[in-house]
Amino acid sequence: MTMQISPSVLAADFARLADEAALVADSADWLHIDVMDGHFVPNLTIGLPVIEALLKHAALPLDCHLMISEPDRWAPDYAAAGARNVTIHAEAAAAPVRTLRAIKSAGARAGLALNPGTAIDPYADLLSEVDMLLMMTVEPGFGGQPFLDLVLPKLRRARDLIARHGGEVWLQVDGGVDEETIGRCAEAGADVFVSGTAVFGSQDPAAAVAHLRSIAEAAGRGHEGG
Repeated sequence: MTMQISPSVLAADFARLADEAALVADSADWLHIDVMDGHFVPNLTIGLPVIEALLKHAALPLDCHLMISEPDRWAPDYAAAGARNVTIHAEAAAAPVRTLRAIKSAGARAGLALNPGTAIDPYADLLSEVDMLLMMTVEPGFGGQPFLDLVLPKLRRARDLIARHGGEVWLQVDGGVDEETIGRCAEAGADVFVSGTAVFGSQDPAAAVAHLRSIAEAAGRGHEGG
């Protein structure tokens, strides 16, 4: 499977977002934007106006992760603004099918995110509606948290369900993804990796992306061979 890296600007300098995005423009696949509203998660980051501004400058497609209340109301606006991926949380969505379809209708790929304690099986029937499943590997809200190994069995289960479904659904991980953990995620079946601190906290973000990709690809080949 193809491994994709989506650096999270949550670990970047918010006063220099366009410059920070340019640092990974030639090495990453996406630019991950964590939208937090201070309600669904205990943190407040950036919203649609900042994303609309960043879209004018970022060379990479935007991968918007909405950690917000009422995603049914707001998510389609992010797709309409030009975000390439828009992911909503299963725990927050009141009408996930309608919202996922609205995201697609507005021109974006639709993602569904699950917190570490949320089981994947109750959402298996939604695989036909999503382009990507996002497994949180930390409790959402703040960057720099330690990776939760307890999510690895759920990753494997998600990959099995995707295989049974038969469609093309990406499996993304977000939280504590660095050179020590990305291989375990790839071995468990993930193919899209969000990494903030390990990228923007490094001296050379572009080189950090390349290094993470090489680890994921090696682990993914080993998984496929097994």
